[in-house]
Amino acid sequence: MLYKVNDIRYADFPEPICGENDVIVKVKAAGICGSDPPRILKNWRYSLPAIPGHEFSGIIAEKGKNVNSVGLGDPVVAIPFIPCYKCENCLKGNYSLCDNYDMLGSKSYGGFAEYVKVPSTNVLKIDSIDFESAAMIEPLAVALHGVLGIRPIIGDTVAIIGAGTLGQLVIQWLKVGGINDIIAVDISEKKLKEAEKLGATICINAKEKDPIEEIMKITDNQGVDIAFECAGSPITQEQCLLITKKKGKVAYLGIAYSDIHFSEKSFENIFRKELTVKGFWNSYSAPFPGQEWYKSIQYVRNKSIKLNEMISHRFKLSEIREVFDMIAQKKEEYNKIIIIP
Repeated sequence: MLYKVNDIRYADFPEPICGENDVIVKVKAAGICGSDPPRILKNWRYSLPAIPGHEFSGIIAEKGKNVNSVGLGDPVVAIPFIPCYKCENCLKGNYSLCDNYDMLGSKSYGGFAEYVKVPSTNVLKIDSIDFESAAMIEPLAVALHGVLGIRPIIGDTVAIIGAGTLGQLVIQWLKVGGINDIIAVDISEKKLKEAEKLGATICINAKEKDPIEEIMKITDNQGVDIAFECAGSPITQEQCLLITKKKGKVAYLGIAYSDIHFSEKSFENIFRKELTVKGFWNSYSAPFPGQEWYKSIQYVRNKSIKLNEMISHRFKLSEIREVFDMIAQKKEEYNKIIIIP
């Protein structure tokens, strides 16, 4: 339970009541998203008390009388985003842009719990996929939403700025799509090594070398075809505009947590180079939840995507305060953290 900003505790709470169109998911694994620490520790915007956690999997423990899509005991992944299905964007199939959405783990109680109430439309069967990997299908779908939207083609040189969890997932989707020339940039040598294992062909430590200079050298001063911003840092958000070639594309996936101010050169690159600059939010398309989710499940199931290897820490749900203390105080470097109720 999050009682106020930076006050998250392990506490008893009434079990959810199942509606006639709902299911109750007994949570087996829940992932900590990159967006969780800043919101929980600094800037929670929703009603309190709250139960965070929007990346989770489990089994169906109960189902409403109108639910026929899943059975008791079925292993499932939860889709945290609940569109209204009525606004203009929903009617057009642009569910990620719903004007009146609900969200498990922020607006409604989420997956850092033993049991969660979920609309029956918001669970998908995972069959043989293990629960920890299934808990990472949500961020995997987020990565695919960006990759499908920016449309890389074979032969492209792509830069991934920010080689954390999201960057590593983007790298894997690019490899699935036949993209071989992938440059990963980060300030963590550990994350760069992970990125290399997952398919990055060149890794640049931005603490040791200027990534803009290095990328321009590598590309004969032309720049990359596509730059993915996956760090959510004002520095990297600007760097993407400086490393992309004429007629190139920039994909923004990282969340901004402060105002962004671009230099004159960075902004001029947008029109002087005729860049395509696109943002990607969430992971949904029509028919809901979209090909991002169905393809994610398919490619995890056929082992084309590696998720378990990205997990650096596992904690019991009772250790939730210790997890966020570790993150806040930067006690350890981490990749993906999984909570096990």
